[in-house]
Amino acid sequence: MLNQNTDIRYLKGIGERRAELFNKLGVFTIGDLLRYLPRSYEDRTDVREIRDINEGESLCVKGSLASGIRSFRARTGARVIQVRISDGTGILNITWFNAPYVEKTLKSDMSFTFFGKINRRGTMFEMINPVIEPESISGDKMGKILPVYPCTKGLTQNNIRTAVENALNNIEGKIEDIIPQTIRKKYILMSADEAIRTVHMPTNFDMFEEARRTLAFEEFLILQMGVASAKQYTKGKKAVPIKDVKCIADFSKELSFELTYAQKRVINEISADIKKNTPMNRLVQGDVGSGKTLVAAAAMYAVAKSGYTSALMAPTEVLAKQHYKSLSKLYAKFGIKTAFLSGGQKAAERRENTELIESGEAKVVIGTHALITGKIKIPNLALAITDEQHRFGVRQRTVLSGEGDVHTLVMTATPIPRTLSLILYGDLDVSVIDELPPGRKPISTMAVGENSRKKVENFVLKKLDEGRQAYFICPLVEESEAIEANAVETYLAELKKGAYKGRRIEALHGRMKPAEKEKIMQRFASGETEALVSTTVVEVGVDVPNATVMVIENAERFGLSQLHQLRGRVGRGEHQSYCILICGIMGNTIAERMKIMCDTNDGFKISEKDLELRGPGEFLGTRQHGLPSMKAGNLISDMQILRDAHNAALEIFDEDPTLSEPENAKIKDCIKKNMENMGNILN
Repeated sequence: MLNQNTDIRYLKGIGERRAELFNKLGVFTIGDLLRYLPRSYEDRTDVREIRDINEGESLCVKGSLASGIRSFRARTGARVIQVRISDGTGILNITWFNAPYVEKTLKSDMSFTFFGKINRRGTMFEMINPVIEPESISGDKMGKILPVYPCTKGLTQNNIRTAVENALNNIEGKIEDIIPQTIRKKYILMSADEAIRTVHMPTNFDMFEEARRTLAFEEFLILQMGVASAKQYTKGKKAVPIKDVKCIADFSKELSFELTYAQKRVINEISADIKKNTPMNRLVQGDVGSGKTLVAAAAMYAVAKSGYTSALMAPTEVLAKQHYKSLSKLYAKFGIKTAFLSGGQKAAERRENTELIESGEAKVVIGTHALITGKIKIPNLALAITDEQHRFGVRQRTVLSGEGDVHTLVMTATPIPRTLSLILYGDLDVSVIDELPPGRKPISTMAVGENSRKKVENFVLKKLDEGRQAYFICPLVEESEAIEANAVETYLAELKKGAYKGRRIEALHGRMKPAEKEKIMQRFASGETEALVSTTVVEVGVDVPNATVMVIENAERFGLSQLHQLRGRVGRGEHQSYCILICGIMGNTIAERMKIMCDTNDGFKISEKDLELRGPGEFLGTRQHGLPSMKAGNLISDMQILRDAHNAALEIFDEDPTLSEPENAKIKDCIKKNMENMGNILN
C-alpha cells in the first residue's frame, strides 16, 4: 500500500521517465498528486438535443450517421474524417483530424454519444475532434464529470486521471486532515479525504463546490495562520514606551505647511502605539504623494527626543538617499543627528557613518539592506521602519526589528486591496492616508496608439519649452541589469536622434555606480537636465516638482498598479501634470485597462481592478511576496471563505498559541512549509 510520502515513481504505471514529467508539475509524492487539483472540468453528463445547442458550449449529443464517411488528406498532410449526424431534431457536422481509429468505430447502424465544443461554420454547427462512445457501452467515457488538469508536454489528461485514480484506490488509510476537527465542524467542512476524492471525481457540481470550499478554506487557513503567527510572535515581547509623544506638536509647528487631516489621524494612531510597552506593528498605506514619509518623520522625532534611535530601511539606494537628504535637513533644525548606510558607500563615508551610529550620536539611521546585512548594531533602537514594504519579506522586517522588541512601522505606496491586505499584512494594524496635500492637481492621463506619436512629441516639446521637465519610461523585457542598461541607452539614443535632438536628456539605470546615479539625479532635480530616461527597475522615486510629464512606452505591458506608481512621480508641484500611455497594441482588454487609468487617480480603485484582471500572483509578484499560489481558492470571489478562515485562525491561536496540541500539528507543519518567508517565527 502507498502513503502520502511515497515517491510518485512507485505508483502503478508511472516509473522513472513519467515521474520526471510529473516532477515538472511540482508533483513528487503521492500526497503532491492528490493535492494537484484540476483547473476545470468536462461535464459529460450534459446531453442536449441538436436543436438546443449553442455556439461555444461543451456538451454531449446523441445521434447516428446521417451521411457517409468522408475521408481525405488535407494539404497540410493531416488525415481528415468528416460525417454528419442526426438525432431527429437537427443535423451536426463532425470533423476529426489524424484519428484513424474513428473510421473503424463509426457504423451506420449504431447510435453514438459525442462530446466536444460546439463551433459554427457558416449556417451549420460542428464539433471538431469530439470524444466518441457507442451507446451500447455508454458509461465508459460518458455520463460523468471528468477533471481537466494543468499539463506538460509528454503527459496526457488520461495519464494524470489514471494516476490520480490509482493513488486514491491504493493509498493506505484516509487522507489526513489538516484542518482541526473542531474547526471543520464549526464551519461545516468535509474531511480532507472526502474533499479530495470529490474534487478529483465529482458526481455532481453541488458536491464539487462543497469539496472546493473545504480545500479553499484549508489554503486560506494556512495563509492566515502564517501571518497571524507573526502577530502571535510579538505577544509577550516588550518594547520601549515612548511616553512623550506630545512633542510631535513642536515638530509640526516648524513645518512650512499644514499637515492633512489624514496625516494627523495616522500620527495619532502611531503615537498611541509607541506609548505602550508592547511592540507596535503597524502598516501605513498611502497613495503616491500622500505624505507617508512625514508621518514616519514625526514618529522618529518623538523617539529621538526620548533619547532612543530609529532606523528607516528603503529598498534602493536612490530612495534611501532621497529620504536621508530630506530628513537630515529637517532634523537639523532640532539638533537631531542622522546617519546614512548603504552598500555603495565609499569606505571613508561608511566609517564616518558607522561611528555616528555605534556611538549612539545619530538618533535617526537611514539606509538600504546594508542595515540588516552587515555587522553593525544600532544601540537603543526603539523604532524600525521599512519603506515600500512590498519589496521586503516578513523575514527582513523581523531582522531589522531584531528580536521583535522594538516598535515596527511599515509603509507602502502600493494600494493593496483589502482582500490581499488581510493575507499579506494580517500581522499588522493598518492605517490609511486617504487624502492628498492641498493644492495637488489630479494628473491628466491619456492613452494613445503608435499613430499618435507625433502629437505626443509635439506636446512634450511644448512643455519642455515652457520650462517643465519630463520622464520617459521604457519597458523592461527581463529583470537584468545588463538588459536594463541596454534598453535604456538604446531608447535614449533613439530619442536624441529623433524629435528630441539637441535636448538635454540623460539615462538612469542599475549598472551605473552610485556616485554616477547621484550626479544624474542632482542635475535632473536642479533643472540642468530636461528629461530622464529610465525603466521601472530603477526607483526614480525622487521628488522633482518641476517634472510634469511622464511618457510610458508600451504601457500595455505594465500592470495597472505599476502604471499608477509610475504616474505618481509627476504631479508633485503647482503645475498641471500629465501621464501619456503609449500602447504598442490596443485590443479590447487593453483599452479597458487604459480607460481605468484615464478615468481615475484613486490608487485603491485601480488596485482592485488590477487584482481582478491579473489575479494575485501577477498583481503582487509572487516571488517578492512568497505568496503560495491558490489551487482551490479565489482571492476575488471567495471573500467569505477568506473571512471565515481568518476568524478560524484567530480562534486556533486563542486556544493554542504555540500550536502544540496534537490536532494542530499538521497545520503547523503546513505553515512552516508554505510560509518560508516567515523565517524562524514558528519554532
